[in-house]
Amino acid sequence: MTERNLHTSIVLPEDEREGEQCAKLLLQTLNQHPGVRAAQIDFQRRELELRYEPDRIAPEVVAGVAADLGIRLGSHMDHCALVVDGMDCRNCAPQLEAELAAIPGVHRVTANPAAHVVGVHYESPAALASVKTRIAEMGYQVASEAEQAKPGFWTRNIGLIYAGLTLAFLLLGLLFEKWASIPAAPWMHLVFFGLAYVIGGYEAAQEALRDLRHGKLNVDLLMLLAALGAAALGQWAEGAILLFLFSLSGALEEFALDRTHSAIEALTKLRPTEATVRRGHIEERVPVEAVKPGDIVVVRPGEQVAVDGVVVSGETSINQAAITGESMPVFKKVGDEVFAGTINQDGAIDVRATRPAQDSTLARIIELVAEAQSERAPTQRLIDRFAHPYAVAVLSTVALIIVVGTWVLGFPFDDVFYRAMTLLVVASPCALVISTPASILSAIAAGARNGILFKGGAHLENAATVDTIAFDKTGTLTYGEPEVTDVLVFNGYSEDALLRLTASAERRSEHPIARAIVREAERRNLTLSEPEKFVAVPGQGVKAVVEGRELIIGNETIHRNHNGRSAETIPNEVRALQAQGKTVVMVYNQGHLVGAVAVADRLRENAADTVAALRRLGVKHIVMLTGDHRQVAEEIARSVNIDQVHAELLPADKVAVIKRYQEQGARVAMVGDGVNDAPALALATVGIAMGAAGTDVALETADVVLMADDLCKLPLAMRLARRSRRIIAQNMAFALGVMALLVIATFTIGISLPLGVIGHEGSTLVVVFNGLRLLKTK
Repeated sequence: MTERNLHTSIVLPEDEREGEQCAKLLLQTLNQHPGVRAAQIDFQRRELELRYEPDRIAPEVVAGVAADLGIRLGSHMDHCALVVDGMDCRNCAPQLEAELAAIPGVHRVTANPAAHVVGVHYESPAALASVKTRIAEMGYQVASEAEQAKPGFWTRNIGLIYAGLTLAFLLLGLLFEKWASIPAAPWMHLVFFGLAYVIGGYEAAQEALRDLRHGKLNVDLLMLLAALGAAALGQWAEGAILLFLFSLSGALEEFALDRTHSAIEALTKLRPTEATVRRGHIEERVPVEAVKPGDIVVVRPGEQVAVDGVVVSGETSINQAAITGESMPVFKKVGDEVFAGTINQDGAIDVRATRPAQDSTLARIIELVAEAQSERAPTQRLIDRFAHPYAVAVLSTVALIIVVGTWVLGFPFDDVFYRAMTLLVVASPCALVISTPASILSAIAAGARNGILFKGGAHLENAATVDTIAFDKTGTLTYGEPEVTDVLVFNGYSEDALLRLTASAERRSEHPIARAIVREAERRNLTLSEPEKFVAVPGQGVKAVVEGRELIIGNETIHRNHNGRSAETIPNEVRALQAQGKTVVMVYNQGHLVGAVAVADRLRENAADTVAALRRLGVKHIVMLTGDHRQVAEEIARSVNIDQVHAELLPADKVAVIKRYQEQGARVAMVGDGVNDAPALALATVGIAMGAAGTDVALETADVVLMADDLCKLPLAMRLARRSRRIIAQNMAFALGVMALLVIATFTIGISLPLGVIGHEGSTLVVVFNGLRLLKTK
C-alpha cells in the first residue's frame, strides 16, 4: 500500500485553550480515520506531521476537517482532473498511477481508463507540469480545455471507424478467397485479410506494446496472439473475424460508456461565458473571467446567472436544477444566494459577485464529478491488480496444453494449437474487467443529474453497505432556523396585537429567537413601532418601552428575577409547549403576563417520509446526534421515528459515538449540513453533506454531497448505491459464468474460434449495457 507524508504548518485559533482543544480533536479524528498511519502535532512549532495512505484519505479531507475546527493548514494542495486522450487500455490504471505518483510533489493519483480521466493531487504548478510531461512520455495526450468541451463524435468513437474498415477488408478477403482460382488474383484475399489484421489489431497492438514495455501482459496481447495463431494455421478469415469482433466490441463499449460522460458535458455547457456588469451608471458585457468579487452583475429574465453571488436588488424565480437537482424554480429575493449556471426566469435582479468564475459552485461541481469518475472502485482495483497475473496464467496454460497435447498425448498439432488459440480468447477476462466501471460511471453520472455527487466509486460502494445512519439535527432534520410556532394570549389581547408589540420590542435584538419573532410579524404584514427604550438582558431576554408600554420579554429566569414570581405561577399552557421541546418567551406588560410566544427549529416536512424510505431500503438503525437539549431532541426523534438519540454532544462526542458504532460492526453514514460536522463526516463509513451548494468545507470533506437542501435526495442516493451494487454483482456473476461455460465447452466439445469470440465479446457488451441501466435511475 502506497504511503505519503504531509508535513505542514498550522494556524490555530487565537484563544490558546480553544486552539489546544481543537488541535486535540483534529488529532483524535485523524488517528481514528482509516488510512491514517500516524498523526502528531508539534504545539511549539505549530506543525502537523501526517503519514497516510492516499487511496484511503485525501489531503483535502484533512484540510476540510481542520478548517471546520478553526485550524488552517499552511501547505497548499491543489487537485484537478485531466482528460487523457488515447487512454483506451482496459487495465493500465495501476501502472499509470504508480508512474505518476512517483513524481516529486504529487501526493495522490487516480486513473480510470474507462472514463479517460486521471485525477491528480499536487503541491505546485511544477508538479502538475511534470505529470503532464510524463503522461505524454507514456504515449498518451492530455486534452486541452477546449478539446474537452466539444469533442467530435468520431473523435470520441474512432474505434467505430477502425471496426468498419476491418469489416470491409474482411468481407473483401472472403470474397476474393472464394474466387481464389481466378488467375488474376490468387493472393488478393491474403492482402485484404492482412489489411483487416493491421487495422483491426492497431489499437490492441498499441496497448499491448505499451504494457510490454513495462513488463506487463494484458488482454489485448492475448487477442493478438490468438489472431496470429489462427493465421499461422492458415485460418486467416477466423483471425480477421476475431479482430473485427474485438475492435467492434471495444468501440461499442466506448460508445456506450460515452453516455456516462454526458453529466460533465452537460454541466460544462452550462458555464456562462459573458456577464453584464454595472459600473456606475454604465452597463457593459465582459468575459465572465473579468468579473471580480464585489462587482454588480445585472441578470435579466431568461439569462443565465453568470457568477456565484448575493441578490442586492429585485426578486425573481431561479431554475437551479443543474446545481441542486430541484425540479421546481426557487424564489429569490434580496439577500438570497444564487449560483452560476442557473437560469433567471421572470424578474430582473442585481447580483453582487462573491467569487471569481473559476471558483464558482458550478466549476467545483464539474471538477468533483470529473475527479469522481477518475476514482476506481475497490472492486475494480482488485480486478485490475490480478489482470497481469491472470494473463500470465492463461498464456502458461495455453503453452502447457500445446506441449502436453502434442508431445505427450500425441494429438495433431493443428487441432491442439487451434483449440489452444480458442482457449486464449474465451479465457480472456474482458467482461469481468469492464463489469465494474460501466456500472460505477453510470451511477455517478445519474447521481450528478439529480444533484447528488458521489466523490468516487469507493464511496458509492460504501454507501451500498450502510446499515446505520446518524443524522445531525440542526439544519438536517430541521431547517436550522427558529420559527414562531404558537402565540398564546391572555388578558384580552389578540394574537396579532401581542405579536406586534413583542416584535417591536425585539427588533433591535440580534438573538436568533428575536429575529424569528420579527420575521413572523413581517410575514403577517404587521406594522412595527420603534422602541423608545431597549435593554438586552443576557441569557434572559429584553426590557423595552413600546408605545408607552413597559414590556419585559424573556424566559423563566426573567420571569423570576424581574417579576418576582416563582416557577409555579407559569401557566399550564406554557408548560405544555415546553414539554413539546419548544422555547417559550413570556411577554409582560406593566408587570402583568399578557401572552407568550413559542419558538422552535421547525422540523422538515419530509423528515418522517425520508426516515421511512430509508428503512424500506434496508437501513436497520437510525440515530440522531445533536448538541441540543435532550428534551428537544427526543421530541423531534419521536416525530420522525428515530431509534436512538445522543443529545448535548460536543464535536468530539459525535466522533466518539460514531467510533463506538463502528467498533460494534456497524457501517455508519453520517448525515449533516457540513457546518461543525467535518470530524464526524470524515470518520464515518460514508460522510453525507446536505444542502452543500454553497458550503466549501462540505464539498471538500464529505464523501457524498447532496447539493439541494432537500432530505428526499438521501433515499435516492442510497437507492442508487444499492442498485449499483446489485448490478455489479449481476455483471460479475454473468461474466464469470459465460467465461467458465466457454472454457468448459472448449475443452469438451470444442468450439470454433469465431463462436468463442462471439461469446466472449457478446458477454462484454451485455455487462456494459446492463450497467448503463443505472443512467435511468430517477
